[in-house]
Amino acid sequence: MSVLMTMRVTGDPTAIEKLGADNGALFQGVVEDASSRGLISHHFYGSQTEVLVVDEWPDEAAFQAFFEHSGAQIQQMMAEAGVTAEPKPEFWRHLEVGDDVG
Repeated sequence: MSVLMTMRVTGDPTAIEKLGADNGALFQGVVEDASSRGLISHHFYGSQTEVLVVDEWPDEAAFQAFFEHSGAQIQQMMAEAGVTAEPKPEFWRHLEVGDDVG
């Protein structure tokens, strides 16, 4: 069963959007690498002061292999967007409780 990976960092969400608009090739390269390593889905979300990354992966090991390989590019993206704290991935498994929608 797949897992959700979340990473929450303090930063300016508009800076992430601007970086994506100005340097889409960097984002695309990271997504292509992730996809080749099993990425199922990927999304950025923002609040006033934080950015949340939500990915779906086949398992935690697939994400860890990707993160070890592309960590330098991810750090570059975060630094360019003004993020100073080290991102800490968290993993979530789906719970079967019988109330899923969608």
